[in-house]
Amino acid sequence: MTHIDHTPPGRACWIDLGSPDPAASASFYSGLFGWRVIDLGPEAGDYRMCELDGRSVAGLGPQQNADAPPYWATYFGVESVEQTLSKVESAGGAVFMPAMDVMEHGRMALAADPTGAVFSVWQPLEHKGVGVHSVLGTLCWSELLTRDTARAGQFYTDVFGWEAEHMAEMNYTIFKLAGEQVGGMMAIGADMPADMPANWSVYFYTEDIAGTAAGATTLGATVIVPPTPIEGVGQFAVIADPQGAVFNLLQPA
Repeated sequence: MTHIDHTPPGRACWIDLGSPDPAASASFYSGLFGWRVIDLGPEAGDYRMCELDGRSVAGLGPQQNADAPPYWATYFGVESVEQTLSKVESAGGAVFMPAMDVMEHGRMALAADPTGAVFSVWQPLEHKGVGVHSVLGTLCWSELLTRDTARAGQFYTDVFGWEAEHMAEMNYTIFKLAGEQVGGMMAIGADMPADMPANWSVYFYTEDIAGTAAGATTLGATVIVPPTPIEGVGQFAVIADPQGAVFNLLQPA
């Protein structure tokens, strides 16, 4: 288990789940990943902090839009929410929720890229984001699925300063910042649902993907894509939790 004290700007620093049944979701992810889930109470909108080894790994709260499916949200760390939102609009994106204070924890905003993928930005104060990695149930990869990879790639280059490196042999794009891999991108293909919106997806680390996928099924989840090898990377799987929120598992090579 590796502790994280600070995530540099321009990288995924936090994830949280909007669920129609937060208590049931808390039970599922606690059972699957061993998270300790702490309800922060009505003053925090019944938001829950999920921890491993006393360190935050994710958030969980009531679903804000009942017309949308439950979903995992990705937050990118920034030095200034306002400056980042200005870049978002200049690059052709949209601001859905302007900068706001989240008590003493930090500042956030909600935006979308020009292809429709929604993401959040986080300017940390007391809450620095994910505090541990490389152990079961921790964020290990962020991936954009979109129907216009060229437009999306240019957007994130303009907003976060990422470099988009296309891997032709895999038809996959790696996003890098200062030489460090910060995320990936792939096109929504014909084998995916026709109504799938562009989205940022979350990958959780596991060292036993078959066992973790089986455990998810036992707890009421649905395996959408069973453990599948990716040459030189490892194995991945796609899971829908009992409330319908989709996430991925990754067992690195």
